Amino acid sequence: MGRRTTVRTFAERKRAGERITMVTAYDAQQGRLVDAAGIDAVLVGDSVANVCHGHDTTLPVTLDEMVMHTRWVRRGVERALVVGDLPFMSYQTGPVDALRAAGRMLKEAGADAVKLEGGRSVAQAVEACCRAGIPVMGHVGLTPQSVKAFGGFRVQGRSRERAAEVLEDALALERAGAFCVVLECVPHELARRITERLTIPTIGIGAGPHTDGQVLVLHDLLGLLPGPSPRFVKRYDELGARAQRALEAFRDEVRAGRFPTNEHSYAMDPDALVGIEPVADEA
Repeated sequence: MGRRTTVRTFAERKRAGERITMVTAYDAQQGRLVDAAGIDAVLVGDSVANVCHGHDTTLPVTLDEMVMHTRWVRRGVERALVVGDLPFMSYQTGPVDALRAAGRMLKEAGADAVKLEGGRSVAQAVEACCRAGIPVMGHVGLTPQSVKAFGGFRVQGRSRERAAEVLEDALALERAGAFCVVLECVPHELARRITERLTIPTIGIGAGPHTDGQVLVLHDLLGLLPGPSPRFVKRYDELGARAQRALEAFRDEVRAGRFPTNEHSYAMDPDALVGIEPVADEA
């Protein structure tokens, strides 16, 4: 499996100019697949609210649910760094609540690190976690937990003023002790400037090719979700369509009596049936 990925690995990759890979997953089997592929980190994202729970935003998922999903992923991962998302309102209320939530992620779920959204507004929470020995991954740009304030899922940092704010948020996270920062849905020129300014790695999603690494949701890159994908997603397969065809084939074979056959059945010694008479047909 190779040596285990740690937060030090991220720093080493940044210094060496080596790209970092991260994939978002939500259960043990998904984590096992990602880990076996040699991906550096598995993010247990609060996007589980959208992908698995059927919500329109990430806001409804609870801390208990995130601890549960992170624990599941941990069981399937041996080598990759496991990062658990802190959900909406588990840390925005201040450093003490952030520390409690992050502590649960490490103690109860077995995460290696936590991720939270925001920049200067959460710097104190990040600093408190780092002082307690809890590695923190930051997240700036489009922060889905702020979707109501943004008025929808929109690219961030296109104006001079907003670009400066995103940069300052990223720098604030670095000063607070974050080991890495996710840049989501920002122009690639801005992502490049931020990546050049920070001494910690940047992980892009919808931020272009100039970040230190990339993250995608497993279901997006495998083509498991219906409908069109966001522009920043590359679908490396179409497993959703393939699964649909397999399910339809199963349906048709069962209805036609072609499945199961003796090949898919268990046999017994004929002598064991002696005395067990077949049910007589009703007259």
